[in-house]
Amino acid sequence: MKRLLSTGLLFISIAFSTQASEPEMIEEARAETVAWLALTDTEQYESSWDWASALFKGAISKEDWERSLSAVRTPIGALKTREMATSEFSTTLPGAPDGEYVVFQFNSSFERKAEAIETVTAMKDADGKWRVAGYFIK
Repeated sequence: MKRLLSTGLLFISIAFSTQASEPEMIEEARAETVAWLALTDTEQYESSWDWASALFKGAISKEDWERSLSAVRTPIGALKTREMATSEFSTTLPGAPDGEYVVFQFNSSFERKAEAIETVTAMKDADGKWRVAGYFIK
């Protein structure tokens, strides 16, 4: 009985030790988010939709995404600078199913918009990979 109990505790401790810590998850999500933003910066809007989460793809068609992003990004011109301002891990977001999310805010500047705030929400998709689930610029 003791052996069974200790074996069970071993499995539980292994399961918890293999889960990434919050800072590790934020870093994984940040790396994917920055790669995704690079696609938008080089006007690869179709590819940015392809790399997005299932939730994102269910909310907007590829064609509508390309049109919307082009309408927002073209007038402000090319990216000049982008610095991460904040990152926040959460398991709940308004209007979204429970899951693992990281909301990033970047202080950015563009050719024709000196100060902008880009908000990018990354989520852990069903396959365990971090993908962008939302993008907003103001």
